[in-house]
Amino acid sequence: MTKHLPLAQHLKSCSPIVFGCMGLGGDWDQSPITKNNIQDAHTAIDAALEFGINLFDHADIYTFGKAELVFGEVLKQRPELAQHIYIQSKCGIRFADENAPKRYDFSESWIKESTNNILKRLGVEQLDTLLLHRPDPLMNVEEVAYAFESLMAQGKVKHFGVSNMPAPQMAWLQSVLDQPLVCNQLEISLSKLDWLDQNVVANSFEAPASNFVPGTIEYCQQNKVQLQAWGCLSQGLFTGNSLESAPEHVKNTAKLVKQLAVDYQVPPEAIVLAFIMRHPAKIQPVIGTTNPQRIKACAMASDIELSREHWYQLYVSARGQELP
Repeated sequence: MTKHLPLAQHLKSCSPIVFGCMGLGGDWDQSPITKNNIQDAHTAIDAALEFGINLFDHADIYTFGKAELVFGEVLKQRPELAQHIYIQSKCGIRFADENAPKRYDFSESWIKESTNNILKRLGVEQLDTLLLHRPDPLMNVEEVAYAFESLMAQGKVKHFGVSNMPAPQMAWLQSVLDQPLVCNQLEISLSKLDWLDQNVVANSFEAPASNFVPGTIEYCQQNKVQLQAWGCLSQGLFTGNSLESAPEHVKNTAKLVKQLAVDYQVPPEAIVLAFIMRHPAKIQPVIGTTNPQRIKACAMASDIELSREHWYQLYVSARGQELP
């Protein structure tokens, strides 16, 4: 697989499901990475590749940088993997320190410094995609553009994207960029439905209860921005976690997921992800599990397409009330 692809071909070459690397590297503390951490990373990466997942999602903050460090150790031990995978990472979140509380930073200097540190931890010379992690209220779009242009000119990043960013901010940022933003990573799942409800409840008596900015999904579709869904498995809410204190509609949805899994002859995880992937935006779920069997279960979502009727059954059940 060649890694030097034009944008359209690059996006088509990436798998429809993304492996999220937040679970790599051990605990969220400053302890050093261990041999077991590295072996766990080998196992998870091998499972992802075995089941057709070739896009790996990082962030500089994941396990305080250790997720990238262990991934880099895997690549060091098996450099041939680099030719068969795509790597994206995110920057812009800064933890509390002696200078300030937790904050977001899209300054040119921080974007460049973060990218250099990401590349160093991963042991690679270039990222396929760099995403800005969470919107910075102090974002100066020209400053971001300078950072992007510099990183691209130096060959450190091929493409750029965003995460958790609404359409108006994307449009404002895109207006000063020479290269297109290629992806936007949002919280999208069967349990968090405001990405759908924000349109469905328009012009109805049902009051919207959402902070999801209307038009974001459509902006990404119109501008060929790949949508990626974090939190897509709802932390196992419909696939085996305890529902003892869950609302009745959640329990009913879990039963429906289980029944559809039988009907489609796939694990429940595949049904939950297939719900997201059925949307015309062709959303890429970002899975966070490192369990090989669960990775396999998730990957099977690519093999099915829910009927319109089954999709709406899941949607209405998860809403807990009929559509307006």
